[in-house]
Amino acid sequence: MSKTKPKKSAFREWIDALAFAIVAASLIRWLLLEPFTIPTASMEKTLLVGDFLFVSKMHYGTRVPKTPLQVPLTHQKIWGTEIPSYTDAIQLPYFRLPGFTTVQRNDVVVFNYPVEFEYPNDLKTNYIKRAVAIPGDEIEVREGELFINKEASPKPEEMQYSYEITTNRSLTVDFLKDYGINQESFYAAPDGSRYLIWTTATNLEKLKSSPVITSVKKSLQPKGKGESGIFPNDTQLNWNRDNYGPLLVPGENQTIEMTPENVLKYAFTIEKYEGHEQVVVKDGSLFIDGEKVERYTFQQNYYFMMGDNRHDSLDSRYWGFVPEDHVVGKAWFLWLSLDKFESMFSKIRWNRFFKGIS
Repeated sequence: MSKTKPKKSAFREWIDALAFAIVAASLIRWLLLEPFTIPTASMEKTLLVGDFLFVSKMHYGTRVPKTPLQVPLTHQKIWGTEIPSYTDAIQLPYFRLPGFTTVQRNDVVVFNYPVEFEYPNDLKTNYIKRAVAIPGDEIEVREGELFINKEASPKPEEMQYSYEITTNRSLTVDFLKDYGINQESFYAAPDGSRYLIWTTATNLEKLKSSPVITSVKKSLQPKGKGESGIFPNDTQLNWNRDNYGPLLVPGENQTIEMTPENVLKYAFTIEKYEGHEQVVVKDGSLFIDGEKVERYTFQQNYYFMMGDNRHDSLDSRYWGFVPEDHVVGKAWFLWLSLDKFESMFSKIRWNRFFKGIS
């Protein structure tokens, strides 16, 4: 005689459906796609504050979680609290599933912020920038212009710089909005006739045509004047955001002579990301686990990331290389975009729906 299975209660069915949804969403988020929101202006105008996009884990290969013991669908903290959503009692070695491709020069990449050392690698804050240089490239910035391997790098179509402008009258938010400059992309001097703006070359040319603009000057830091906080943080190099390098981006199995200059450039990277127990710099020489190193062979690939908003981006010029084990995925396409300066249906940027990212 067959036994009839007891019918599940509505509550039990709801719990089962919720559990299935969490498992399915977690698998999709880990293996395939993860949603990401643009929080800052460092990639404008390529990506705007309020853009919602999907990051493809498939392109570069999905990482096996380094920190497996964490609450599903969380990152660092449990929603709405300061309670950690994970424990680092178990830390797995780095491993990445096969992908379609590797990080290519000028890809827009999401990665874990490297210098956030209070978290495991896979739980550091997600950043998004453009991979302007890949392993083996030599990067240099001259008067604000980017050069890769001594050749001028192609400029993103909507790249921004900062400019100092003077006017014959005070400018309003609405006036600048007509030229594609939102209220968080300019500062006004107290006299109301001088402004610092962040804009694209196209918008700048339109602005120059206005009779109220009397002069325009690109805001550049002079060569030879070191900028505080620039990577590597050493005054001997005298680099700044607009005059930087040359600097070789290291790659897996690449060997570099540890000259005093290269010790300045690479000691931090070797100490923080190469897995050694003890790295010490003394009298211009590098010591690993007590032994002086004359030549060093890197154990993984590194990338140099920059924002398309070149004068308003906290990027590799300030905190250094992005290790391969910090790469999350490739920024793929937008699925929604909201303008915080507008209201109601005007908030939605309809022309950005399902726009690809390049």
